[in-house]
Amino acid sequence: MAETATKMLRIGHSPDPDDAFMWYPLADFPNGSGPGGKTYTPCIDTAGYRFEHILEDIESLNQRSEKGELEITALSIHQYPYIADEYALTSCGSSMGDGYGPMVVSPRKHEVKAIGDLKLAIPGVRTSAWLTLQLLLKSEGVKAENVEVVEFDQIIPKVAAGEFDAGLIIHEGQLTYQNAGLECVVDLGKWWSETRGLPLPLGGNAIRRDLADEFGTICRVLLRSISYALEHREASVEYALNYARDMGADLADEFIGMYVNDYTLDYGETGRKAVEQLLSEAAEAGIIPNAGEVDWVKPA
Repeated sequence: MAETATKMLRIGHSPDPDDAFMWYPLADFPNGSGPGGKTYTPCIDTAGYRFEHILEDIESLNQRSEKGELEITALSIHQYPYIADEYALTSCGSSMGDGYGPMVVSPRKHEVKAIGDLKLAIPGVRTSAWLTLQLLLKSEGVKAENVEVVEFDQIIPKVAAGEFDAGLIIHEGQLTYQNAGLECVVDLGKWWSETRGLPLPLGGNAIRRDLADEFGTICRVLLRSISYALEHREASVEYALNYARDMGADLADEFIGMYVNDYTLDYGETGRKAVEQLLSEAAEAGIIPNAGEVDWVKPA
């Protein structure tokens, strides 16, 4: 049981099964205010903190991070160079695509000759998916000119309806796009892993720097939450199903396994190298500012 809480921290994350899974142990929804009209209390020792869950799509959280609005937030690795002065990345909580990741999908894969020529829906200009696609296009000497930001959960239906030639999909769409009659044009995680020999860093979590004196303690609670979720998988998946669009328990569990794993407990040497590789390549390509050395918060 959590000890008596003394301080509220807002934690921003996407309304997706993987984020819901790893922060389920921190769920604090009194009087039936939780998902499904249920009451939830933290499953772990929260070191005296209470956590208010702020659920928004990742691009919205990226934008909020530039204003320093939330004490703890999920963010795209793409976003880190823009907020490094305001936030520090935690050593836990990462989402890495190890041989898989965001995809460009289209109903007419066989007709796609150059992605840069397509009317393309993307989930956000600061998503790691879009950063990686830009690197791929740059390696081919082309640039996508007809791009529009669409909420991530609307990309598949809009592409299937013919409003776009193709879409850059993230989250659980990577497992469900075929249900809408779409085909994968390129798997960016597979491309990155095959060409760099590293997993593709997609998302991370960060703590605002005005909490520097509490970094280690907060990070320990976050790590404790992820560890508990992995050790109590059935209950954590059941909670995550509240955020699993078009997914049953088996598919949700598969998706969670893709993005909540050993890398989520700690980036490790390989994960940190992957982050540095992505950011340095993108900076050299002139796509993002130079982030310098990444500042990692470790649990106390």
